[in-house]
Amino acid sequence: MGRVFHLVDVFAESPLSGNQLAVFTDGEGLSASEMQRIAREINFSETTFVTGGPDANGGVPVRIFTPAEEVPFAGHPTLGTAYVIREIMGLGRDETVLNLAVGPIRVVERTSGGTSRLYMTQNSPTFGETMTADEAASLLGLEPGDVRDDLPVQAVSTGLPFFIVPLRSLKALQRAWISSRSTARDHLASRDAQQVLVFTTETHDPECQLSVRVFCPDLGVLEDPATGSGNGCLAGYLVHHNALQSEEIRVVVEQGMEIGRPSRLYLEAERAPGGGIIVRVGGRVIPVACGEWY
Repeated sequence: MGRVFHLVDVFAESPLSGNQLAVFTDGEGLSASEMQRIAREINFSETTFVTGGPDANGGVPVRIFTPAEEVPFAGHPTLGTAYVIREIMGLGRDETVLNLAVGPIRVVERTSGGTSRLYMTQNSPTFGETMTADEAASLLGLEPGDVRDDLPVQAVSTGLPFFIVPLRSLKALQRAWISSRSTARDHLASRDAQQVLVFTTETHDPECQLSVRVFCPDLGVLEDPATGSGNGCLAGYLVHHNALQSEEIRVVVEQGMEIGRPSRLYLEAERAPGGGIIVRVGGRVIPVACGEWY
């Protein structure tokens, strides 16, 4: 018998939306090279591998691969894998802990109005270098005036770094694009982050407060439908810069609208009593299929 894998849609409000994820529940014994080749074959934004039973801290060891490389942390793979560990493997029902390369990440379930969502607490964000509005506009194929000048373009990380770019309008967001051309990738290669998240307060859906797009050409993902790690960085950024005139935020984000994978993410962030910023990102996980890898 081959290795079993499960397909789930993460940050999805209905099946066949959100961000696709393949979870291998028996990744033990696979080499990093084999995992990478499988992830490239599946060609989702990420594929995860559960590589053993619970560790001493009760957490389950998990590795995350994009089509191009292994990453230390990513949001939708964390929630999607936590769902499979809880609901299919029957582990960590009260609190699911994933032991990732960035350390243990805790996931809990909340139910509101009959809808169940999983929430992860990410590492406290760190803030890196800034980029000028002109640089960001050039990188994204936009006009300098499309980038807001009242907030910085800044690299932020909760485990995987992203440049956060504030845009003035939904139209600017829809025009934004980072191609796989070498000049764009070379420009980002020497910076604190190679991934880019753009956001605006104008939205398609009036139930959402922010609209987001994410570009990760360096990871082999030209555009990501739903990005928990990037949105965690955004949540920390919003608090750090008081961008919504509050040091405690609860916002709903839409993503993936431009590529036919509508997604919804629930962001929470506030100042921690001892310093730093607490970041939580939540959403629904919907099982789609299961299969066997020969």
